[in-house]
Amino acid sequence: MIHHVSVGTNDVRRARAFYDPLMTLIGFRVLKASERSVHYGASDIVFSLETPVNGKPASPGNGVHIAFQAPDRETVRRFHSAAVANGGSDEGGPGIRDDYNANYYGAFVRDLDGNKIETVTYTGRESFGL
Repeated sequence: MIHHVSVGTNDVRRARAFYDPLMTLIGFRVLKASERSVHYGASDIVFSLETPVNGKPASPGNGVHIAFQAPDRETVRRFHSAAVANGGSDEGGPGIRDDYNANYYGAFVRDLDGNKIETVTYTGRESFGL
């Protein structure tokens, strides 16, 4: 079981302006924030943005992305649209990803620090086509 996920940012204030509306769409709110970090969740911290503790610049990992579950396709579309409107870059618009599952509906964006994030919803019994 995953307790929480943290990704790096070089500007917490800028990252928060990007993520606040996105997290609201999936039912998360800010649970804790400072000049060095912001932590989101519903009741416990699930997702955090932090400046690196080693003082070096944050950089995204190659091949790493975080998928947030959405309750429906409209939320996936709104999440993607809000991310792009807030300065994120499109990495794959909303749509079926049938190579994962015939009902896998997702969208991909890069945040302002280059981290790749996704929203996804699906119907049926298979969650990842396995």
